[in-house]
Amino acid sequence: MTVSALGEPCVLLKLGEVVLKGRNREMFERRLQANIRAALKETGLKVDLRQRHGVIAIFLPEGTSVETADAVAERITYVPGLVWIHRAWRVAKTPEAVTRAAVELLAGRDDVRRGVSFAVRSRRRDKRFPLTSMQLDRAVGGELNEIYGLPVNLKNPELVVSIEVDRDEVFVYTGGLPGQGGLPVGISGRGLVLMSGGIDSPVAAYRMMRRGLRVDFLHFSGIPFTTSESIYKAYALVRALDKFQGGSRLWVVPFGKAQQSIKASGQDRLAVIAQRRLMLKTAEEVAHRIRAGALITGDSLGQVSSQTLQNITAQDDAVDLPILRPLIGLDKTEIMATARAIGTLAISELPDEDCCTLLAPRRAETAAKIADLKQIEKRLDAEELAVQLADSLQEYKLEG
Repeated sequence: MTVSALGEPCVLLKLGEVVLKGRNREMFERRLQANIRAALKETGLKVDLRQRHGVIAIFLPEGTSVETADAVAERITYVPGLVWIHRAWRVAKTPEAVTRAAVELLAGRDDVRRGVSFAVRSRRRDKRFPLTSMQLDRAVGGELNEIYGLPVNLKNPELVVSIEVDRDEVFVYTGGLPGQGGLPVGISGRGLVLMSGGIDSPVAAYRMMRRGLRVDFLHFSGIPFTTSESIYKAYALVRALDKFQGGSRLWVVPFGKAQQSIKASGQDRLAVIAQRRLMLKTAEEVAHRIRAGALITGDSLGQVSSQTLQNITAQDDAVDLPILRPLIGLDKTEIMATARAIGTLAISELPDEDCCTLLAPRRAETAAKIADLKQIEKRLDAEELAVQLADSLQEYKLEG
């Protein structure tokens, strides 16, 4: 029986801007490690996380299959705070063991059979290793060239064999999976996303998760004047986004009767902005109850009539909490590209009865005056109505 030179499969995680956090870096790393463990909890594996300088190594239980290790690496690609995920091999800390592992790693590969150009890139975190990085590159590269006859290309290789010399072992791998980048979810606090069934708000939620916010989701349903379709759609979108943070919560407010009251106010052109302000007031009340420090919307400047600069200013006036608009400078093509990448676009494009269809004036106001909106709210007693709407809040728990 031939003994493999590759040792045990493991996963190497490369940190992004977390490494720039100076004195606060340890706090960011602890949060990131907690998020990684939470993401891997569903696998049932007892993993060992070890922090290195700019790297987290995930050691798997003895005897873990390559397929399971690959699945672990794939799952971690959704955890914000990491820029690269490498499915690596943990080998003994000798030049001979590293060389044998590199040779076996390339055995049987289709690209090697095609004769692709290659390079070896070594990095020594432990300077006690007997070979320098350049010497290790030459030793391993020379052996690979002799055995497989591959051409060396140090500037632009088609295949890179990476070697990282650590304190107790050496990691060998090729390629990698791109991570989400950004900051660990939860390090920046909690936010509340106003979640419609459209394309924009799920992308806004994703972008804020990447900036370290843990987000809850608030959906306004047209019930009792619409069906529950929009709730099902919002639920599906939250499920699609949950892989980035875990433990997501969807809150739903039945908003139909409030919309009917706004429509009955007779201010047809201002109805859409009046509705948005009431939604924001309700969201602020909910945010206080769940201890969220900001509201998040999918507004993009000029995309629709309610998103002109004047109307956005009128909406900001409705609440005291900050309103974060991560899509404000993006166009629809850019937003759709992100939605497609994160897996929400197809869900958002499904038909549903959105509550906004209940208020569809023939001509909406593009430059709403705050004084006019406050007059409408005075007649509606908007502050009290927002509290009543928050009292009708329902939570929809994600099922496994």
